[in-house]
Amino acid sequence: MTLTLTLTVSDEVRALAPGFTHVAIEATGLVNGPSTDASSALLDDAARRLAVRLDGRAPHEDPHMVAWREVYTAFGSKPSRTRNSAEALAKRALSEGGLPRINVLVDLYNAVSVAHLIPVGGEDTDRIQGAMTLQRAAGDEEFVTVAGGEEVVEHPDAGEVVWRDAAGVTCRRWNWRQGPRTRLTEETTAAVFLLESLAPMPVADVEAAGAELAELLEKFSPGARITVHAPA
Repeated sequence: MTLTLTLTVSDEVRALAPGFTHVAIEATGLVNGPSTDASSALLDDAARRLAVRLDGRAPHEDPHMVAWREVYTAFGSKPSRTRNSAEALAKRALSEGGLPRINVLVDLYNAVSVAHLIPVGGEDTDRIQGAMTLQRAAGDEEFVTVAGGEEVVEHPDAGEVVWRDAAGVTCRRWNWRQGPRTRLTEETTAAVFLLESLAPMPVADVEAAGAELAELLEKFSPGARITVHAPA
């Protein structure tokens, strides 16, 4: 089945990270709401699974996170200051405060991200304008975010890897910071979830994480229509 939403990875990004693979999951008929005891328990379980996976290492020492740090450095970002989303979440999962509880859908994909150490993002497809592209920024693109309670417009650095749609940048530094325009809210009923990996992670591992997320979406949104697309 073809993606309803067009997702394109530019040749420049493919050249920068030849081992990049992403799995997209499209879902409609979703039911979202505030975090529940069940979604919260998934986050706690993910933190335990992460601790077993790391076996005493810090998240940034994991081979997959090492690869992400190398790619961040390659496009000009300091990976210890702007961590990829999986490393940042893993760090929080292992801290005293633990993982944040956002809403049910975000809790589900954050749990999968932490348990598998894979960056996972979710976008509200009703808020996306046109096609989505992963590309290197020119530097004049607009990224609308919130700072101090006020809406502000930022611009990515030239050469930075960003996800964007027809209206502007939706996520800066590949998967570091998502903009509020397309994030999943308690009103979201349709979404696309992206699981992103780099070599040396086997593609089969990304597929397994995608299958787990799809199962969770079905469990928490009975009757939702969920399509897991082949790795690309």
